[in-house]
Amino acid sequence: MKVMILHTYYQSPGGEDLVVATETSLLQRKGHQVASLTFHNRRLDSMAVWRQTTVTLWNAQAYHEVRKLAFEVKPDIIHIHNTFPLASPAAVHAARAAQVPVVMTLHNYRLLCPVSLFFRDGRVWEACLGKAVPWPGVLHGCWRGRLPSAVVAAMLSLHRCLRTWDKVSIYIALTEFARRKFIAGGLPADKIVVKPNVVDPDPGVGMNAGGYALFVGRLSPEKGVDTLLAAWQRLQGKIPLKIVGDGPLAEKVRQAAQQLAGVEWLGYQNISSVYALMKNASFLVFPSKVYEGFPRVIVEAFACGLPILSTCLGSQGSLIDHGRTGLLFRPKDPDDLTAKVEWLLAHPVELTRMQQAARREYEERYAVEVNYQQLVAIYEQAISLERSGSG
Repeated sequence: MKVMILHTYYQSPGGEDLVVATETSLLQRKGHQVASLTFHNRRLDSMAVWRQTTVTLWNAQAYHEVRKLAFEVKPDIIHIHNTFPLASPAAVHAARAAQVPVVMTLHNYRLLCPVSLFFRDGRVWEACLGKAVPWPGVLHGCWRGRLPSAVVAAMLSLHRCLRTWDKVSIYIALTEFARRKFIAGGLPADKIVVKPNVVDPDPGVGMNAGGYALFVGRLSPEKGVDTLLAAWQRLQGKIPLKIVGDGPLAEKVRQAAQQLAGVEWLGYQNISSVYALMKNASFLVFPSKVYEGFPRVIVEAFACGLPILSTCLGSQGSLIDHGRTGLLFRPKDPDDLTAKVEWLLAHPVELTRMQQAARREYEERYAVEVNYQQLVAIYEQAISLERSGSG
């Protein structure tokens, strides 16, 4: 099977980039011919504002590049990960002009929400869900202010009118929660399948012998860093907390590490160091306030045999089996998080069972071979739809 991968890199590296690299490597290792076409949003810095607006709505150059490569490679499938904003949805039209079925991974909620997170003023906000024109996001300037939000809203509205999203053969939602959101937002239910992101290679299970809790993630308000720190202030050193990550709240975390008993900030760590910390931790804390797309850190933790304390919100809440692979707590509620930590500390036998269950969850649902078989089945389904004229 020949696969053509299309991805647009954001100006700052993110989890989507890692997913694309991992899936590309996996396909190549399994013997598939893979051709990649990438765009990088750093190019926007050299463009005038009017030009940025134009390419966001329809990038004619990207259209021609996608179509040209598709005709040269003659792939069986084109897998699109991100078109925003530089490649633009014109990439979808180019793929269909080459008469190649298209699979698109929905890494976030951009097709439904200008800011892609359903998040405003520190809380979940779904005012744009299901609207043909997402005007509330423009009114409130959710994405970098009113003008940039208006451009994104115009892009979404234009391509609804052009029926761009109907040209995708199969959409990949990362969780069942996300699938339901996209259906509510107007995408056809029969075109959306669920496949999680893959963690490859398997980091291996740990011993959980370090006696500490772990947070891994961007230090930003939507990630619930304030909830995390408030809970550890209440815990008063009952269990150490190691914080891995960097971001706009780094200074606040640095000060908390100096003032709160047992809190240690480790800054940015490479993936091998993160895995070592996971294998030695007792549990991971995931206090996010937003609908995450698919938190890779959750599956990485499962692979290391690490249960998770997560907010009962969005996709992350749907990934945790409360009482089996971790515990759920209310978003923005440090008292509830504190209570859940204290329960785990008072029930070491149950904690050990959760650690074992976390590893089993990885092996049964997220292991590399399982994920690969799911991906190939999706490609084959898209190809079959194209041949039958239903794609």
